[in-house]
Amino acid sequence: MRFLFENALQRWEDRGLARTLGRRPACRVSNSAVATLVERHSRFTVLCKVQDKRAESVVQSLVTQMRMLAERLRKSLTWDRGQELATHKRFTMATNMAEYFCDPSSPWQRGTNENTNGLLRQYFPKGTRLAAYTQSQLNDVAEKLNSRPRKTLDFRTPAQVLDEALH
Repeated sequence: MRFLFENALQRWEDRGLARTLGRRPACRVSNSAVATLVERHSRFTVLCKVQDKRAESVVQSLVTQMRMLAERLRKSLTWDRGQELATHKRFTMATNMAEYFCDPSSPWQRGTNENTNGLLRQYFPKGTRLAAYTQSQLNDVAEKLNSRPRKTLDFRTPAQVLDEALH
């Protein structure tokens, strides 16, 4: 199922996931990349190692990480319009999640991800060779982000807010 972002605004507060990779991945050097999945309510972050920007590689990495999340968190995903998402239907079939697409050149429609990408630059400055990082190392960085108090969460951590929502 494919919806434009404007049709999804009323669902913005759903506990679905917003995703950032598209034309401006969180971090990228040559063909290596890191995809970010950010739960909108809690700001809980999952990082996905992506071997290259081919659509098949990106979708496979995202499917693998999504299957590790609680089913209640896998309601919807908001994509940008990058070419590496050409096989988004495969993602939908594998995860049974509703998909939404941001309008072209509208980063404000995924502001939580843009903010998260800024935080990731503290761990991965521009020019970082991401191919050297393992998924386990990316998980460690995500854990640091998820343990970091946020003003927008009344100085609670994303992990605390997510735990409260799930219990």
